[in-house]
Amino acid sequence: MTDGAIKRLVVVSNRLPVVVERGADGAWDVRQGAGGLVTALAPVLRDRGGLWIGWPGSRDEDIDAATLASVSGQVGYRLVPVSLPSEIVSDYYDGFANATIWPLFHDLPSRSIFRPSYWRAYTAANEHFATAIAAATTEDDWVWVHDYHLMLVPQRLQAAGAPRRCGFFLHIPFPPVDIYLRLPWRFQVLHGLLSHDLIGLQTARDARNFVACVRALVKGVKVTRVGESYSLELGPRRVQVGAFPISIDFNRFATRAAAADVTLEVARLREVLPDNQLILGVDRLDYSKGIPERLLALQDALRRYPELQGNVALYQVVVPSREHVPEYQLLKSEIERLVGEINGEFTQPGWQPVHYVYRSLSMRDLLAFYRMADICLVTSLKDGMNLVSKEYCACSIDEDGVLILSEFAGSAGQLRRGALLVNPHDIEGCADAIHAAFRMPRSQRRQRMRQMRRSIERSDVFWWTESYLAAAIHKRLDAFPTHEYFVPDAPSGRFDWADAYPE
Repeated sequence: MTDGAIKRLVVVSNRLPVVVERGADGAWDVRQGAGGLVTALAPVLRDRGGLWIGWPGSRDEDIDAATLASVSGQVGYRLVPVSLPSEIVSDYYDGFANATIWPLFHDLPSRSIFRPSYWRAYTAANEHFATAIAAATTEDDWVWVHDYHLMLVPQRLQAAGAPRRCGFFLHIPFPPVDIYLRLPWRFQVLHGLLSHDLIGLQTARDARNFVACVRALVKGVKVTRVGESYSLELGPRRVQVGAFPISIDFNRFATRAAAADVTLEVARLREVLPDNQLILGVDRLDYSKGIPERLLALQDALRRYPELQGNVALYQVVVPSREHVPEYQLLKSEIERLVGEINGEFTQPGWQPVHYVYRSLSMRDLLAFYRMADICLVTSLKDGMNLVSKEYCACSIDEDGVLILSEFAGSAGQLRRGALLVNPHDIEGCADAIHAAFRMPRSQRRQRMRQMRRSIERSDVFWWTESYLAAAIHKRLDAFPTHEYFVPDAPSGRFDWADAYPE
């Protein structure tokens, strides 16, 4: 075959791109999932006749093969399930993936749990994935492995005598050396990642962190830098490392936000909600999202800027996640305590400062809130990318919203010129940004939002897919034009927002 050519694409992720549930009659109910990854890769797989390999999500029994085959016919590409023994699922998924790697890679090592049983389960799960991949693919396929659940897959394929050309994309951040070194299995994970041919990360900062870890822990590696990308030579092997920031389907969000049913819902919400500037927060329940810090910033803003009282309201949506984990239960309690404290301190007749919703919103309702929100508040303590920031901009079709964005979100590298960047640990600085957003003239709002929307439209999720696959085919990261995403990451500093818009 032609060097670098991709005859068939095989996507591997922890979960299949379908939702699998038992119906009331006991039969399997399988429907296609949503999300950016499915949106981006489903058309490619349909066009190329590719595969998607993943765990169906059932902990107790295997999904009926005929049912899955029927869904494969509907989506236009083949779904290949990975069967995971129930005894390893909890330690692999809830354990090593989400209690060890997730907090560590989000710069929160004190929250990481380093249990040997977690590592053994993680290794076993990666071996099960490798077995399924080896059985379903050939050496002519390009296997694209996704995220931190499956960092050992190509290494396990090689050990099983079934080497494949593999690429990897990490959807979460990669930590700096001093934090990564705390992982007891640091060498094993790093060598597992280096078994890929192409490693994609969200930002230039993540790529630098990864390469710094390789330099510190891997002997004899030769590193060549090309712009913000790298070529790593390990004996006869060469591994390409680059930043490929994921995005959204901009046109889909913008078009859907302008639809009639969303417009009607916006009108309804404006009738029932007070005539305030609406601040929106939308987050999954997770300690990396900075929700308590956001509430403390709002409280500080209301105290120091009395003009905000009665004139702004935060609508905070928290999507339930990992509710069985005690730490997440404590986080939920802390959020609810702060909501009650703020409302108790500031509520007036006809006005409540915080409206708290603990559930998922329908797509129509979410888009309606995106459209009508005057300010979107994203205060992640660390985020690989943060697509809420991009979805909000795409849905701001009137181009009059303000995005307040954590400088620790991956999207800050692209949206820094239009958003108000904040350090979420700086409570007073975030409060000042809320006040500045409240006072920002409409002309400034439109200028900033228009700039962000155009940037997201140019670099949508399809651009992300094409960029990664082009690098996989050509094996040359320097073949692609430097994009605005690849600007060096730098802290925003403390800005005196009070002087931004003088009276």
